[in-house]
Amino acid sequence: VLALNEKIKQAGEKIFASNGKKVDFASALESCEEAGGTLATPMNEDENKAILGIVKQYNQYAYLGIKEGETSGQFKYINGMPLNYTKWHQYEPNGKGTEKCVEMYTDGSWKDRKCNLYRLTICEF
Repeated sequence: VLALNEKIKQAGEKIFASNGKKVDFASALESCEEAGGTLATPMNEDENKAILGIVKQYNQYAYLGIKEGETSGQFKYINGMPLNYTKWHQYEPNGKGTEKCVEMYTDGSWKDRKCNLYRLTICEF
């Protein structure tokens, strides 16, 4: 239990956890789903802060459960629902169709990124 200290955060009904691994978006999503969850998807400030706690602890950027939809520059939750909360970094998103995934910086803000980079896996349950 002590080994998991700081690596699990709770916000509302959700629990966020990381295995500390850095992988591409598809692998991160797959490992979260295999564990019975999905990729961490902040839907409000509290959830964003909980995920940020894990990002800061590892000092690694992490992919979020948000992807660009069919419309360039329009992002959605991976379940297809429209975003009801965002925390874009200044001048983001700016990838216009080339950066379809979203990562969280160590300050809690978001940036659109290519999906083949290696980022920290954070799941939600």
